[in-house]
Amino acid sequence: MSGMIIHTGEALIDFIPVRDAGGRTAFFPAPGGSPYNASIAVARLEAPAAFFGRISRDFFGDQLMQGLVENGVATDLVVRDDAPSTLAFVKKNDRGEARYAFFAQGSADRLLQPEDLPELPESTQAIQFGSIALIPDPVGSTILSLAEHCRGRCVVSFDPNIRASLVADEDAYRQRIRRAVLASTIVKVSDEDLLWMSGSSDLAESAQTLLAQGPSLVIVTEGGQGSRAYSRDHSVQVPAEKASVADTIGAGDSFHAALLAWLYHSDALNEQSVGELGREKLEEMLRFAGAVAAKTCSRAGADPPRLSEVQTRFRSW
Repeated sequence: MSGMIIHTGEALIDFIPVRDAGGRTAFFPAPGGSPYNASIAVARLEAPAAFFGRISRDFFGDQLMQGLVENGVATDLVVRDDAPSTLAFVKKNDRGEARYAFFAQGSADRLLQPEDLPELPESTQAIQFGSIALIPDPVGSTILSLAEHCRGRCVVSFDPNIRASLVADEDAYRQRIRRAVLASTIVKVSDEDLLWMSGSSDLAESAQTLLAQGPSLVIVTEGGQGSRAYSRDHSVQVPAEKASVADTIGAGDSFHAALLAWLYHSDALNEQSVGELGREKLEEMLRFAGAVAAKTCSRAGADPPRLSEVQTRFRSW
C-alpha cells in the first residue's frame, strides 16, 4: 500500500429522493458516507486510495464493497461485520441542499474498535477522517486514536462535517473535535461548521485560531461563495466554480478528496510540503478542488468526476 491515502469513518447507504412514474416520492439507495465518498473521489482522481472501517455483511454492505472495488479503492483494511448497515434518508430543498435522517443504532460502521486498527506501512502518505463517525463510540475514539498516532508520521486531514442533531453530549463532542484539530496537518471545514466550532462569524479570525492549535493548513469552504486557504504565511480566497446544481450531496467530500489528490499529484503530500505551499499553489489547489466539487454538484448524488473530466484545465502536474 505504498503511497496510499487511507480514508476512515462511516460507510452508509444514502436513500436519495426520486419521483416515480406516478409523481410520488420514492427513495433510491446509493452508497455514501463522507470518508467513503472521499475515498472514491480520490481514486477517480487517480491517486491511490484505501478505506478502513467496518462494513456490514448485509446486502447494503455488499453494495458498499462493490462501490469501493469498482472504483479502484483498496479494501484490504475493511472489516466485515454481521451488524446492519447505517441508513441515511435524504431530503433536498429547492437549491439542492441536503438534510439527512440517520438510522444507525447498532450499525456495523459504528462498531469499529481499537483491535481493528491496522499496522500502517511507513509509506502511507495521508489519513483522512472526520464526519459523523467521530460522534459515537467505539468508532469515534478508535479513529481519533489512529489520527493522533499518525500525526508526525504522515499527513492527517480532518473534515468535521458536523451533524449537530446527532450529538447527545455537546461538551464531549467539542472536546473530541479539539483533539482532532490538534492531531491534524490539514483541517478542511465549511463556513457553517466553523461557525459552530468557534461561535464567530469572522471566518479569517476563526481559521487563524484553528491554525494556532497546530495544523499547517486550514481550508474553509463557503458553498457558492468559493473557498479560502490559510497557512502560516499566506491567506488566499478563490471564487466558486460556476455550475448548475442538481444537488450538493458529496460536494464537500469531493472537495476534500480533490485537495488530497492535488497534493499527491504535485508531490506535496507530506507534512513539510503542505506547510510550505506558496500563494499561487494554494490558489491552484483551491481552483482544482472547486472544479471537482462543481462537477459533483452538477449531477445527482455523490458522483465525483474522474481526473479526465477536470485535468485539462490544470496542467502543472
